Amino acid sequence: MKISTTSGRLNPLNDYLFLKIMGEKGDEVQLLGFLNAALGRTGIDRLASVEIIENKALSAEFLGDKASVLDVRAKLQDGRRVNIEVQLRNRGFFERRSLFYWSREYAKGIKEGDDYIDLPPVICINIIGFELLETENFHSVFHLREDRESHITLTDALEIHFIDMVKWRKLGEKDIANNPLHRWLAWFDEASPPELIEEVTSMDSAIKTANDRQGYVSSNEDAIRLYEMRELARLDWNSSIKYARREGKIEVARNALAKGLSTELIHDITGLDPQAIEKLREQ
Repeated sequence: MKISTTSGRLNPLNDYLFLKIMGEKGDEVQLLGFLNAALGRTGIDRLASVEIIENKALSAEFLGDKASVLDVRAKLQDGRRVNIEVQLRNRGFFERRSLFYWSREYAKGIKEGDDYIDLPPVICINIIGFELLETENFHSVFHLREDRESHITLTDALEIHFIDMVKWRKLGEKDIANNPLHRWLAWFDEASPPELIEEVTSMDSAIKTANDRQGYVSSNEDAIRLYEMRELARLDWNSSIKYARREGKIEVARNALAKGLSTELIHDITGLDPQAIEKLREQ
């Protein structure tokens, strides 16, 4: 059975599908368009070229592993390296995880005998499906700056972006007409209606290329099977987390019952249904 979004199309932020659309040789047009939008490069500052660094061959076992990471890796015309990861579920300590992937990519930039000056800066872009940071902005960018004089940057080697799709969806006024990143996120958003998808693809040739690429990938039976494998892995992880949380609440309820607390108070503490609490009491 095909897994699709509420709008009927495949979810572009399925990490396998994102990799197929943005991270393989031949995907340079759409990747370049997204990078210019995410990095705010416009006019004469626009990036003119990008080299995609392809990931190793992906096996079914790798794709079926809930912990495996599919990231898009590329090198910009000035030598900077880019790592893009889509993560729709919060596994905890994501900030540290992003730093780890930045450091991994940064360390790959030097070979034995090279000088530290040869290390190219690394930009990490994280597209996340959960609220991570205590900021109202859906797009946050971090650098290494001095605490009291923020205009002083230690180095340009580190640049980490977080693009929060939850905050993006809550954004009241979306500037589709003038903001290219808003257009890309509208296309990435699985909840976007067909008329909005049609609008952004007609406005932006790179998004149209990405949309055409998604249509091509969606017509491939093997690709659909691997897409569904990743979706099922995500759903399985979500289910396991919900189960663990419920089991934790049940354990708290059992302990509370043992101490003689009332059903009403246990309901207030755990959120469990009063009938479920009464069944625990009978046990």
